[in-house]
Amino acid sequence: MTFAIGLGTVTRNSDNKIIEAWFPEPLLSVPDTLQDQLGDLGYQGGNEVLELRSSGLHIIAQTMSEAGYDVTAQLAGRSVAYDADVVLVVLGSDEAPQSVAEGFLKLHLISHRLVTPHGTNLTGLFGLLHNIAWTNKGPIDLPDLPERQMVARLSGETLSVDCVDKFPKMADYVVPSGVRIADTARVRLGAYVGEGTTVMHEGFINFNAGTLGKGMIEGRISAGVIVGDGSDLGGGCSTMGTLSGGGDIVISIGENCLLGANSGIGIPLGDRCTVESGLYITAGTKVQMLDDSQQPVDIVKARTLAGKSDLLFRRNSTNGQVECLTNKSAVALNEELHANN
Repeated sequence: MTFAIGLGTVTRNSDNKIIEAWFPEPLLSVPDTLQDQLGDLGYQGGNEVLELRSSGLHIIAQTMSEAGYDVTAQLAGRSVAYDADVVLVVLGSDEAPQSVAEGFLKLHLISHRLVTPHGTNLTGLFGLLHNIAWTNKGPIDLPDLPERQMVARLSGETLSVDCVDKFPKMADYVVPSGVRIADTARVRLGAYVGEGTTVMHEGFINFNAGTLGKGMIEGRISAGVIVGDGSDLGGGCSTMGTLSGGGDIVISIGENCLLGANSGIGIPLGDRCTVESGLYITAGTKVQMLDDSQQPVDIVKARTLAGKSDLLFRRNSTNGQVECLTNKSAVALNEELHANN
């Protein structure tokens, strides 16, 4: 049995190396009939990138059509007529990706909601990928960009470079059901955007991160951060990810939480927690605990509160001390606003 499989088109640079891949229908559940035919397609076991020709594509088209995978069947069938550069990526097990095509398949698995963030091994992915010019004419390797710009200009066209990055916009590869994204450039491929999530113009979701359900995202969800259903990230707020100083600690936000505008967290939050606007909580922040009558109890470091539910973090407006007490009101999102149908 295999971990995952994807049939997709690829882009190569002038050295014939794959620089990106698109998988319209990646699969975790591989049809038994295709499993039996992998050997005929050249698969020898492990994780492989198979370059297919007409005969192999016809095999996949027929198998996927019989199994009900219409999009994959159409891709296999039509790619022959268009002479497209198509590969079949087979992941025999969930190992760290060793090629660009494998890495892109894993990013697709997350954005297609087949696995959640941290649900697949992405070790070394950031170093495996390299910066690409993502343009209105598709992805272009940076060494190839000057010539492509010159060719475009001489033919009376303009080559527009949208960004230079390792990761493309998610919406150029997959648009999950039931979401609103005001600025698609701010959601990277490999983001997990739960049904009912709204990402406003200043919101951002990195790869291997995202929302598990409904959510209002006006702040930053850094790499590795998971946000639970019904939570609201206010404008300008941020979450400390594993790529931005959080180390190996997985920062997460539970259900029905609220991060106020311009606030931030460097510790995981449980359910129904609120962080006051403008307040950034790190693991070493000294927090004055208050009892139910709002009387001081003792002072602890914020790391001791990691993952606990029903907490309200605020800053005393008189003395500036960070305080924590029981949160007696949880955020409730507007159901109609987040239907996103």
